[in-house]
Amino acid sequence: MLRFAIGGGAIALIGPGFAVMTAKQAVAEQDPAGQLVQRAADQVIEVAKANAGAAREAGIRRVLEAHFDLAYMGRSTLGNYWNQATPEQRERFLKASASAEARAYAERFGQYRGQTLSVGRINTRGNGVFTVESKLNQSNSDPVAVQWEVRNEGQGLRIVDVKTEGVSMIMTRRADYVSYIRKHGGQVESLIEELEARAKQRTTQQ
Repeated sequence: MLRFAIGGGAIALIGPGFAVMTAKQAVAEQDPAGQLVQRAADQVIEVAKANAGAAREAGIRRVLEAHFDLAYMGRSTLGNYWNQATPEQRERFLKASASAEARAYAERFGQYRGQTLSVGRINTRGNGVFTVESKLNQSNSDPVAVQWEVRNEGQGLRIVDVKTEGVSMIMTRRADYVSYIRKHGGQVESLIEELEARAKQRTTQQ
């Protein structure tokens, strides 16, 4: 089964530290990868707050299409089975998996109310790949560490993975998909049909 499954002396001490934090935040905000993450996160949170149900999923899908490399993510989640798929199956899979991602983000961020995301350190891994550290600040609990992988696969900078408290959405999805395929005769078609059925069922319920 598939899972679908952020006094004067004290002021003198605080002042320099605050200045350093502000400077680091400013650098992150000026970095293209940091700007991309901040913009995408703000939009996802805003859509999740302002909408529900089908409207929320549709809004989040638009954000994903604008800022995420959904084709790269789809290929990554299918792993070696991508090579087994026909061009027609690949097209159907990418469409169905995009719907699954929108639903997953809608469910995850739908629980957040009044939260904000702050971008922190940005690491360059080479070959146009960046990891952006951030924290999802919550009013009623501790901040959630969120790491974003950003890369350029020919479309400009795009987000390709999100890790929440160290758990990768891409790797989680791949484990689910590969397990499902193996349990259904090793055929990619079985997974595609399942994803399409879930998307259709979701539409009829809304």
